[in-house]
Amino acid sequence: QVQLVDSGGGLVQAGDSLRLSCAASGLTFSWFTMAWFRQAPGKEREFVAAITTSGGSTDYAESVKGRFTISRDNAKDTVYLQMNAMKPEDTAIYSCAGKIGLTGRLGRSALEYSYWGQGTRVTVSS
Repeated sequence: QVQLVDSGGGLVQAGDSLRLSCAASGLTFSWFTMAWFRQAPGKEREFVAAITTSGGSTDYAESVKGRFTISRDNAKDTVYLQMNAMKPEDTAIYSCAGKIGLTGRLGRSALEYSYWGQGTRVTVSS
């Protein structure tokens, strides 16, 4: 059974850092493009970051560029999201997602991703 398990969310203050993890099982992790999405209260799910199968290329939403870093460790079947200089507007439920990365192209649409983590809550206070 394919499973993505998110973890690492919590309560932080503006300016602090937090690292999210997403552990995959039941799939060949190195074949999958991975991404992070988030959904804030009362808002639609939005793209945060994506990373290619090898980790060689990344893509970021403009709102997090320069502050967040997506990475992966294929030996551990895990993708990470390092969040620095956090802002209250980063408050959301963060979910990792995966899709088969046949071409190495990244995608920003949630509809492209077949597998999803359960989500981990991130709250940034001011």
